[in-house]
Formats: sequence, structure tokens, C-alpha cells
Amino acid sequence: MPLSPKQKEEVIKQFQTTKGDTGSPEVQIALLTERINRLTGHLKDHQHDTHSRRGLLSMLAKRRRLINFLGKINKKRSSTIEKKVGIKDDTKNKN
Repeated sequence: MPLSPKQKEEVIKQFQTTKGDTGSPEVQIALLTERINRLTGHLKDHQHDTHSRRGLLSMLAKRRRLINFLGKINKKRSSTIEKKVGIKDDTKNKN
């Protein structure tokens, strides 16, 4: 379930840190999140597709590793990208 080049370009433009940036952790996390969301929808219709489920778990692990890496470098960038792509909900901590 790859992204079309146009969709990929839109995600890159939205999350790039500088002009021409395609490989920063923010862009990689955003692209993985988009693929994860699409694959999750596919798996709702095809529950017995174990090969795709394995790929999904692999993508989730890779995204988590990228977020952890970014958190070691810069906590603020890490938390910002998590909120932006919808991984973390900050409303829980505002009590």
C-alpha cells in the first residue's frame, strides 16, 4: 500500500524542516504515519492478512525508533512531531 508520488510530495512539503528536506526524522515519521494509517484501514477489511500485519508492526517499530532518536537529540522537536501527526494527545497532561 505505497503512497502515490503526489501524496508523498504533499506530506514532505508539510513536514520538511528546510526547503528540499526529504530525509529528516520529522519527514520520515510523517511518511511512516501516513502509510500506517492506510494499512490500518486495509487490515480492518482484511483481518486475516498476516503478511500485511507483520509489515505494519515493522513500520510501527521503525517509527518508534525514529521518535526515540529524535527525543535524544531534541525533546521539543520529538514532542512537536508526535502531536502534529497525532501520536500523542497532550490533553491528558493538562489537569
